[in-house]
Amino acid sequence: MTAGHDPAAADDSAPAPRVEVVRGTPSEEELAALLAVVGEEYTRETEEAVADEARPSAWQLTRRRLRRPLRRDIPWGRFSG
Repeated sequence: MTAGHDPAAADDSAPAPRVEVVRGTPSEEELAALLAVVGEEYTRETEEAVADEARPSAWQLTRRRLRRPLRRDIPWGRFSG
């Protein structure tokens, strides 16, 4: 059921697709037609799929900016000596 599939080019991390016939005895032509239709629809759906743009959460919107670094050239309390 993997006609035209190059096993050397397959991604080893992806699980192999599995087709299980529950009822009846389909011919090889019927299985090939099923795989062609399902494969084409899957390809079209993945090409048209668009992920929603991530919006910042309420926590990210309300956080304060980091404080400026302390100036070490000014003595504490602005009094020296």
